[in-house]
Amino acid sequence: MADQIHTPVLLERTLELLAPSLGAPGAVAVDCTLGMGGHTEALLTRFPELTVVGLDRDTEALEIAGERLRPFGQRARLVHTTYDGIGEALDGLGLATVDGVLFDLGVSSLQLDRVERGFSYSKDAPLDMRMDPTSAVTAETILAEYPESELRRIFYQYGEEKLAPRYARRIVEHRVDNPLTRSGELVDVLVAATPMALQRAGHPAKRVFQALRIEVNGELASLEAAVPVALDRLGDSGRIVVLAYQSLEDRFVKRELAARTTSTAPQDLPIELPEHRPEFRLLVRGAELASADEIDRNPRAKPVRLRAAERIRRSA
Repeated sequence: MADQIHTPVLLERTLELLAPSLGAPGAVAVDCTLGMGGHTEALLTRFPELTVVGLDRDTEALEIAGERLRPFGQRARLVHTTYDGIGEALDGLGLATVDGVLFDLGVSSLQLDRVERGFSYSKDAPLDMRMDPTSAVTAETILAEYPESELRRIFYQYGEEKLAPRYARRIVEHRVDNPLTRSGELVDVLVAATPMALQRAGHPAKRVFQALRIEVNGELASLEAAVPVALDRLGDSGRIVVLAYQSLEDRFVKRELAARTTSTAPQDLPIELPEHRPEFRLLVRGAELASADEIDRNPRAKPVRLRAAERIRRSA
């Protein structure tokens, strides 16, 4: 089933970038966003002596990935956690450092394709949006309980939505007599609140649904905690690849990698001391995009931005 509903994005390019650090006996990689195991299966197949630690908060995804990866035995070590739990997960397995790290960010194919999960604005479903079905907060909870100012903030901050004040106000007005419980109801409120001229510029619900999903799952906070730890846990010549699908995630990854690949030497220092040299070097120039051929085969690859780096020095 997983093979039929999940196509890993930029799979060959990801394997190519990680390959130099994963071929040795005893190598360990972390797939911080396991999903249904597509990337991990490819890594374990390509590198016969590799062990992959797969992290995911979605219990359904872990179950599917577990079945898919069963033939690899103990080479696939799956952990139920968010990706900012990478440090604790590695500690629990007795791993101080690893050789490769992969983040394939955003909502997974499983979550998008399960209508009842409520991630899509194009199909009516309960307002859920939880990546981890065991967590308490849903999109319905947020829409029912957040004050107007907080709704406005998350629509601005996580959706970069210019109509955030209008949408927040209409939602608060609507919920007085008609609490929002389904995605179709929310879409109707948003469409009714959007000037006709702006409706032609794109679906009114797209950015609001993105913002709600990020808030429900604490995605940006988790990413901001996870990437520095992942970089710190990479051993000598270890490599990291990050696939981001929206600008907020990509901007953070870009800043973090820039900081780690830039000398810290003061500008007036005549020579660069060893302790000032960058810890990492970038493996790609800017952000790589999917090719037109890949987008034709897998439309979900269209917004991807790939960034990658390799450790060249350990800090003292």
